[in-house]
Amino acid sequence: MTPDEIRNRIPESEFIISASRSSGPGGQNVNKVNTRVEIRFNIIASPNLTDIEKNLIFIELRNKINSEGDLITTSQSERSQLRNRTKAVEKLYKMLSVALTEKPGRKSTSPTKKSRLERLEEKRKRSLIKKMRKDLDQLPAE
Repeated sequence: MTPDEIRNRIPESEFIISASRSSGPGGQNVNKVNTRVEIRFNIIASPNLTDIEKNLIFIELRNKINSEGDLITTSQSERSQLRNRTKAVEKLYKMLSVALTEKPGRKSTSPTKKSRLERLEEKRKRSLIKKMRKDLDQLPAE
């Protein structure tokens, strides 16, 4: 599922958006302007997601969801609150997109002829090294 499909299904009105002072470098701007944006999206209360989708999100994004069921995203890289808000919303839609996209299963394959020959060659080399060690160990000590 693409971020645009999710954007069409989940309106921004479901998000709780708050702003606070950003951390890190930036001088006076950081100290006096609330540019850091935090977005909370309550997955449990969302009427636009099915139960299966909610479970998928909880499994995939368990580290980013708090005990109340809020998916939390922040952005503080820009100097403007509006740009940080846009960036945080995009990040949230992208996270939901990744969580709701089905991962293709792995197709099992057999080793190639070259890889089998390389493996056997490595085994021969290792065998020779060990054989030479045995011969040296059997020599009488002086």
